[in-house]
Amino acid sequence: MERLHLLQRRLAEFAVARGWGPYHTPKNLAVALSVEASELVEIFQWLTPEQSAAVMEKPETAHKVADEVADVLAYLLQFCEVLGVDVLDALAAKIERNELRFPVTGTSTTDRHSSE
Repeated sequence: MERLHLLQRRLAEFAVARGWGPYHTPKNLAVALSVEASELVEIFQWLTPEQSAAVMEKPETAHKVADEVADVLAYLLQFCEVLGVDVLDALAAKIERNELRFPVTGTSTTDRHSSE
């Protein structure tokens, strides 16, 4: 947890040192986060399920995935910093709500998915 907060602080200091603060509005950061998530999706766009599961086996695609994951996380952390959202608290609360919403039923399949 401490490492995450240190990285979040480092991102904030990076932006301040470059005068990017005025551009790091919630709207702009949400848009940037969406763009970076789309770049991650683009890597998998035309892959079969089997190819997508093996994407980390090839150094060139593994590097691309890792870079896009880093970009997504960086913008998410910056977004949370600007709005004062504790990302780990938010995640823990969401997991708790999902555990209540989707209780274990004893079967391996369900008709509902967490996106519903």
